[in-house]
Amino acid sequence: MSARTSFANWPCSIARTLDVVGDAWTPLVLREAFYGSRRFDEFQGELRIARNTLTDRLRRLVEAGLLEKRLYETEPPRYEYLLTEQGRDLFPVLAAMAHWGDRWLAGPEGPPITLHHKACGHDGHAEVVCSACGEPMRADDTVARLGPGYPDRLKSRPDVLRRFAPE
Repeated sequence: MSARTSFANWPCSIARTLDVVGDAWTPLVLREAFYGSRRFDEFQGELRIARNTLTDRLRRLVEAGLLEKRLYETEPPRYEYLLTEQGRDLFPVLAAMAHWGDRWLAGPEGPPITLHHKACGHDGHAEVVCSACGEPMRADDTVARLGPGYPDRLKSRPDVLRRFAPE
């Protein structure tokens, strides 16, 4: 079995995020946590995931700080898994994935799940909007630029300059 590639030190927040949630089961475990699952058997029952795989994903999510493991029964010891602030901050990512899937993969009967926004009382979907002006951000009107955390040692490389040239 080959070692898992780590993206933890890449100068890219997408790669770093994938280092934490970038397998098929982890986003589904998080989805179930957003749906209200807290206990091992709830996750296992909803996902039909192998127990050893679920144990590994829960452990990794706790280590990464997305879930908190809390003892709820002492004899025998049993734990529940609660989303942390860091874990709850992934909700927009999962909502955006659901919206994409609803648009491109749902059948003619429509989306399998809808998101209900309790604040306004309507069903809705995720939108990525500019934090400065509130307008939607789309691929054709958004460019990536070097940020303050990009490693100095890489900034002068021709391939980096070409990819992130100011427009």
